[in-house]
Amino acid sequence: MMNEKQLDERVSRAVENFMAGYGCCQSVVAAFADLYGLDETMAKRIAAGFGGGVGRMRMMCGAVSGIVMLVGLDCGQTEGSDREGKSACYKVVQDLLARSKEENGSLICAEILGIKGYDKAPCSYVASARTAEYYKQRPCAAKVESAARIFADYLKGKEK
Repeated sequence: MMNEKQLDERVSRAVENFMAGYGCCQSVVAAFADLYGLDETMAKRIAAGFGGGVGRMRMMCGAVSGIVMLVGLDCGQTEGSDREGKSACYKVVQDLLARSKEENGSLICAEILGIKGYDKAPCSYVASARTAEYYKQRPCAAKVESAARIFADYLKGKEK
């Protein structure tokens, strides 16, 4: 069990990760990974391809993908025939993503960035340089904070 201060520290760590140059998904997953026996380096590797809305294709927001990964670590079923466990995990994912969409207006990276539809986003595999201008133009740090807060609130709710 973690107290509110410890969960707040994890939210701050997620934002710090992003500001240090990690992708949105990496930042969120790495902030909580140790709770599930996953070291930070492995968490960052697993989450690396989800940056930029999955491989920089501007599809589902990386921070949102981080929520999905963490829910899987928290309550994902491990037996293929466990339909009840799978359904329970899907419910948590849908509930948390509904909150994220409500808070952020969309779950789609392109839309969050102001590009109308991921299919209209210029797709390039070249990562953007992390400059002061980059951070000024992008709402990503706030989306990382939102995703980490949503997951932290989920964990708080489980402890009650």
